[in-house]
Amino acid sequence: MNSNPRQLKLLNTVRSRGSITVEQLADMLGVTLQTVRRDVQRLADEGLLARFHGGVRVPSSTTENIGYQQRETLHAEGKARIARAVAARVPNDCSLILNIGTTTEAIAKALLRHTGLRVITNNLNVASILSDNPACEVIVAGGSVRLRDRAIVGEATVDFIRQFKVDIALIGVSSIEDDGTLRDFDLREVKVAQTIIAQAREVWLAADASKFNRPAMIELAKLSQIDCLFTDAAPPPPFPELLERAQVRCEIARDT
Repeated sequence: MNSNPRQLKLLNTVRSRGSITVEQLADMLGVTLQTVRRDVQRLADEGLLARFHGGVRVPSSTTENIGYQQRETLHAEGKARIARAVAARVPNDCSLILNIGTTTEAIAKALLRHTGLRVITNNLNVASILSDNPACEVIVAGGSVRLRDRAIVGEATVDFIRQFKVDIALIGVSSIEDDGTLRDFDLREVKVAQTIIAQAREVWLAADASKFNRPAMIELAKLSQIDCLFTDAAPPPPFPELLERAQVRCEIARDT
């Protein structure tokens, strides 16, 4: 398509954030709401963006996640900020479960200087990272290894995690929909994550801003099952109201 420089900037802004409101776009680009809506409509007609009520997001599938290597680099700066914010709240000498995802892997890197941690994980990448911390005990769940991202899933994984009760579960998800539902793509992964939530005294969700309003197929949990959300930008409407209603603390990881 023959986009003008403003439309290309708009497209790049949405791609960098994952999802954003029309008002935020108008403010960031220094144009009117009418101009943004016109540009968004054109880009949506071309299949480059997807609209939702009050905003716009990167188009994505409800049935399949994007590839691991792409997720590893996508929103890497925001994930690093989230990881630092989470690590700052994790006390030494506590027990944790970290699940699958590039955000939890970033958190593992941020925990390398902690002491006295006992970490259970179904993510071989997390286990590899934290095994470099001599003051951390790493317990790896059994199950089937998913080759594309070294995740461990399946009924054996669920049974293994049921043996534990930890202080904090640190989880990532693929989608937070505007009805307060957390969703993901793989049923086996979802079953493990649901067990992790059930076996934790507190549940902390780490999700960059691209996860808001992103569609995914399988329900994992509700916001009301989460104690704290760590993200890298202010959630768009209606999420502040949903978080308040669900009594979820929201910590926005700012640039430092």
